[in-house]
Amino acid sequence: MQTSVQVDQYIANAAEFAIPILNHLRNLIHKADGRLEEKIKWGMPFFEYKGAVCHIAGFKNHCTIGFWKASLMNDEYHIFNDLSGAMGLINYIKSLEDLPADEILIAYVQQGIQLNEEGKKIPAKPKKISTNEVITPKYFLDALQEDPKALATFFNFSASNKREYISWLEEAKTESTKLKRLETAVEWIAEGKERMWKYKK
Repeated sequence: MQTSVQVDQYIANAAEFAIPILNHLRNLIHKADGRLEEKIKWGMPFFEYKGAVCHIAGFKNHCTIGFWKASLMNDEYHIFNDLSGAMGLINYIKSLEDLPADEILIAYVQQGIQLNEEGKKIPAKPKKISTNEVITPKYFLDALQEDPKALATFFNFSASNKREYISWLEEAKTESTKLKRLETAVEWIAEGKERMWKYKK
């Protein structure tokens, strides 16, 4: 098991509820394959073998585990509750009971490793077709639903105001940036603020 002091520190500094969840996930990932190396990347613990396989993260109120080539994986047990681009997340984990069975998680980690070993690449994103319809990503809707005031305000926004928030989230270069923006967006929307409120008099 190739562990990292930085990952030790990350878990030790996590919220109290998150520590047993992160430790459990970390141990399972290494149990899946002893060749996996762990490191801190974009502020989160990553597990790599011939490329990124998965990552874990702890936040104020939940934890998450993400698989980097989820779009190529066989999600036989439908464990992904957020498919953002090519990545699949098991999101909003608040206790060990929220996790799939250990055997399922191990199998998914091994599947991710196999994709890397086979050199499988994630297909390029197709160009988006211009449309007037505002499509709100599921992860954004899920976050809004945790704050009824934010949800109601968002649905009363104009189409352009909705698009500004969605574009801001979708343009995030990393998952950690997206999650930080998501938390800020829900907070601002609950206060009735448009995305560019700072620049409007």
